[in-house]
Amino acid sequence: MEKQIVVVEKGPKAIGPYSLGVKAGQLMFVSGQIGLDPATGSLVEGGVEAETRQVLLNLKAILEAGGCSLKQVVKTTVFLRDINDFGRMNGVYGEFFNENPPARSTVRVAALPRNGAVEIEVIALL
Repeated sequence: MEKQIVVVEKGPKAIGPYSLGVKAGQLMFVSGQIGLDPATGSLVEGGVEAETRQVLLNLKAILEAGGCSLKQVVKTTVFLRDINDFGRMNGVYGEFFNENPPARSTVRVAALPRNGAVEIEVIALL
């Protein structure tokens, strides 16, 4: 089984030496995304809700570039800088995964890149 790197034309750019998405077998792995505006490369303003919305839009763009959709996501991992933001993050998350949601883990972390409030990574079926 060979891995295939997903090239994203319309969406976020990697901020380090990693691939945004990788296909392997019948799975697509998407690297953790923070709330970066793809047009500016800056973290969106508005707190955890705005960042969560941007994260999920970025994930959607990467998945679509790889021939997938949010409906095919089977597992997410959510990283929160402040676990007290869980309810606000969860409200926005539920807008994107409102039917047959994927399995999910949520953990609090000491810090995130660019001082983001939330980062989410996903695994999807091809």
